[in-house]
Amino acid sequence: MAEAVRELQEAIGRLKREREAVILAHYYQRPEVQDVADYVGDSLELSRQAAQIRAKVLVFCGVHFMAETAAILSPDKKVLLPDLTAGCPMADMATPEAVRARREALGDCLVVCYVNTSAAVKAESDVACTSANAVEVVGKLPSESTILFIPDRNLGLYVKRFYPDREIVLWEGYCWVHEHVTPVHVRKALEAHPGAEVLVHPECRPEVIDMGHAVASTSGMLRYVAQSPAREFIVVTEKGLLHQLRKAYPDRRFYSASPCLVCPDMKKITLKKVYRALVDLKPQIEVPPAIRERAHRTVERMLDLKV
Repeated sequence: MAEAVRELQEAIGRLKREREAVILAHYYQRPEVQDVADYVGDSLELSRQAAQIRAKVLVFCGVHFMAETAAILSPDKKVLLPDLTAGCPMADMATPEAVRARREALGDCLVVCYVNTSAAVKAESDVACTSANAVEVVGKLPSESTILFIPDRNLGLYVKRFYPDREIVLWEGYCWVHEHVTPVHVRKALEAHPGAEVLVHPECRPEVIDMGHAVASTSGMLRYVAQSPAREFIVVTEKGLLHQLRKAYPDRRFYSASPCLVCPDMKKITLKKVYRALVDLKPQIEVPPAIRERAHRTVERMLDLKV
């Protein structure tokens, strides 16, 4: 099995050079897919890479909204998503029609969309954010403005902790992988590893966030471990991140807080699908020009904030 994986990774490497392609992979991808990528990161890091990379082809190993974001930022490149069915249930919880209706009902407001949204929803928004910079993005907006934060209520509740006096209206969306984790899961993990620090993703429930030694995005967790004196960590986010944590810090120990922390959509991308995408140069992600132009402004405003 290991030999077959290595041979497939080598074949992908050859195809990358032939196609002048670059592979981007999210931290939640399968370990063997992360290992074949040119860049591994969170949504913010990969958005920035997509805008800067010089390549003809981008193979995005993630879910649909991530590949759409790459296509928004790089209209001159061919953006491939190895499995078109790799979606995001949370992103599907907000539609452009519903956002327009809510915005009209609220009157004068600014729409802050989590990057986990479709291109069409981004086109209806004012500025995007990620879990790594949501607090900072909101902090840069006029304090007198009402904010409609979509679609993740848990991330929005976390942001509200920093701005208790601001009017922040939350959408009723959530990531079911993070939402599934409860304090019971964390307590059981701490009983098994009593000396461990708890790293919590802000997509988690507020009561789980309260149990964290640190609350951070995936990239933030990697940075936190670098400066922590702890030797063991309970990680409350999708288990794919453990691969990068263990590679970066082989002298530490990392434990998933719950067996439920697996995103089936992220796991749809396989090495065979990456190889086939490079052979066929499809499936390709394309965003209609009218939507792309408006969504591009939303994402660019986030990137221009440099947070």
